[in-house]
Amino acid sequence: MSDKQLDDKSYDLFRTFLEQQCGIVLGASKQYLVKSRLTPLMTTFNIDSLAVLVKKTLSPSERQLRAAVIDAMTTNETLWFRDEYPFELLKSKILPDLAERGSSLKIWSAASSSGQEPYSIAMAIQEFQQTNKRAFPLGVKITGTDISTTMLEHCKYGHYDSLALSRGLSDERKIKFFEPSDNGMWKVKDSVKKMVDFRQLNLLNSYNLMGRFDLVFCRNVLIYFSPEIKTKIISQIHDVLNPNSYLFLGASESLSGLSQNFDMIRCNPGIVYQKK
Repeated sequence: MSDKQLDDKSYDLFRTFLEQQCGIVLGASKQYLVKSRLTPLMTTFNIDSLAVLVKKTLSPSERQLRAAVIDAMTTNETLWFRDEYPFELLKSKILPDLAERGSSLKIWSAASSSGQEPYSIAMAIQEFQQTNKRAFPLGVKITGTDISTTMLEHCKYGHYDSLALSRGLSDERKIKFFEPSDNGMWKVKDSVKKMVDFRQLNLLNSYNLMGRFDLVFCRNVLIYFSPEIKTKIISQIHDVLNPNSYLFLGASESLSGLSQNFDMIRCNPGIVYQKK
């Protein structure tokens, strides 16, 4: 067997570890994904085989390696203003409603990845405030969370190359919300950056310290979890939402069979859920 292959026993042990640590459920034949994500760590940690790397990962004393493995397995690509309609609904329906109710606004982006979603939310809010100048006079706070500490550092840094910016960001928004930096990079302007606070959170853990929110984006996250974990996550999100507040899921996700504590609001296009 190649040093970069996993035997069935090692793979099954790793699948169990990953589900216990962060809720991600790997299928029975996803060895190729584990191989592609973890092989670079063999060099980083000077480990000769993938099987040995997995064995070490299972040891609680290997904290640095375990953190790197979770980072590698949970890092997902994203893009700016993903699917577009949630951000249009945000400006046309949700922000006007929330602005009538209160003078401040709290939003949670539950899987920040490399920062595109929370920063896109901040940009959409700035666009809304340009034509609604009295909205949220006491301020807007967006909290972005992710399990990956590596991704969170990238989010906080807020610098992106031209390829990353080309994925979903118009030239108009690029000029409006970014400024050139070193080595061909572009950095998020301070006016956008100051609206977002990033922190590490495992969605399997308690949300009690998160506070209360008017809107939660939990998009393209539930697809990785078992039905039981999905139900738990949605229940905990419900608990941190203010009355009649909103939840966005991904385009391929729904609350069907998971919760009866939300009203589904059909829009054109898209769906948003409102806490009962």
